[in-house]
Amino acid sequence: MAKRLVISGRVQGVGFRFSMVIEAERLGVRGWVRNRRDGTVEAVVDGDPATVTAIIEWARAGPPGARVTGVSIGDADGEFAGFDSRPTA
Repeated sequence: MAKRLVISGRVQGVGFRFSMVIEAERLGVRGWVRNRRDGTVEAVVDGDPATVTAIIEWARAGPPGARVTGVSIGDADGEFAGFDSRPTA
């Protein structure tokens, strides 16, 4: 199950991507995360339904210092070997 997330709020400059990589690896979620030029964070998360749900719930709060105001969720394609941080797009 793969989902594309767009996370809005105060999510850049607070370690969101770094923290999401750690959380995804802890949960066994595959995919990627990156900052977007519009100030949001985008991620594609892939795994079994329980772990994808868990990382989405984590994204709704984010790391300390983040202030998440919304998480847009859509379907995504792809299979991934691990979880990594990508350059800003």
